[in-house]
Amino acid sequence: MGILWLIATLLLVHSCSPGVCMHHGIVGGKVSIPHSRAYMVYIRDSETKTACGGILVREDFVMTAAHCNRNHLMVYLGVNDTDSLPQGIAVHPIPHPKFENKPGHDIMLLKLKTPATLNKTVKTITLPETENEEISKNCLVMGWGWQYYNKESPSRVLKEANETLIDSKNCGSADIICTEASNGPALGDSGGPLVCGNVAQGIVSYYINESSTIYRSMYTHIAHYLPWIHRTMEKPTQRPHETWKGKLDKLCKN
Repeated sequence: MGILWLIATLLLVHSCSPGVCMHHGIVGGKVSIPHSRAYMVYIRDSETKTACGGILVREDFVMTAAHCNRNHLMVYLGVNDTDSLPQGIAVHPIPHPKFENKPGHDIMLLKLKTPATLNKTVKTITLPETENEEISKNCLVMGWGWQYYNKESPSRVLKEANETLIDSKNCGSADIICTEASNGPALGDSGGPLVCGNVAQGIVSYYINESSTIYRSMYTHIAHYLPWIHRTMEKPTQRPHETWKGKLDKLCKN
């Protein structure tokens, strides 16, 4: 299963050479209204040009899949057409400590070295509040991945597709939610979100070819990792500045 999963995730990660890179769109998807998904983030390794999707969850953090981790990651905010990228922001990758290139724990936070400026085209998305909250079955997946599973079909703009959650017992793991259809995420869509009821509930991880026309898309269940997410994003507490007078006062009291 580990080898099959690695192959599947490699198919979801978009790799290309400088100068000949082609970008693609969700299988069976439609073109998103430009900047209507302002939380979407385009992630790319500055050397290999390998690309993934992600979401802005706070001004200083992007969430994506752990298997998207590379040595020279840059994030691009407010992107619609990847032929017209804004200035990239360098990041510090923080993959889940238990991720081991096999199913499970496929989640990563990217700490932005320069916090985002929120505006009409750059916004954060809501995360689940609790691990066991009810999830809307009607969802949306989006990204810059292939338009066909086995055929390149370039699309430089963000695309999206409606997805319906299936029973979690069919997803194979407690930290996975999944959908099953003839459309959905493909090569290049890793790390992008599954948005259900305007809440980011999943992260594109991998897919399984159930038949010639049906694919089961597997998403890391974000709510399952809320404790780790909150700990990782917790801002360091500021210690009160202690003056020399304050130190002398303490000594005098003793």
